[in-house]
Amino acid sequence: MIAIRDRVRFEETDLMAVVYHSRYLPWMEMGRVAYLRACGVDLNRMMDDGILFPIREVSVKYKHSARFDDEYEVQTTMREFNKAKMVFAYTVVDVKTGTVFVEGTTTNVFTDKSGKILRLPKDWFEKIDAVYQQEKAGKR
Repeated sequence: MIAIRDRVRFEETDLMAVVYHSRYLPWMEMGRVAYLRACGVDLNRMMDDGILFPIREVSVKYKHSARFDDEYEVQTTMREFNKAKMVFAYTVVDVKTGTVFVEGTTTNVFTDKSGKILRLPKDWFEKIDAVYQQEKAGKR
């Protein structure tokens, strides 16, 4: 698991100071990027190599409302990984109380710049797979 922390910004809330439902998606993205960074993946370099990783599917289960200035932690794990796709699972929790705000998943596929699905080249695959295998073995 890779965890990152941040605070709810005022601009992420509605008139009741509750986080607007769509704002959880960027938090999940922050977790996904942090996970890949922990794998040693430079996303800019990957894109320069012509490999894109669009989201194919998103699922979010809202449990409790986060509010302005709450400190939250995005906990990101890799649920599934192969040369064609990555499936991430996210839990966003209140740092102070441990209350779960949301749980979600995203499925990313690997494509070329035209959108055609491709198989992730060996060097990129091995970087991500090393961390994924550690996580599956309970060592991360």
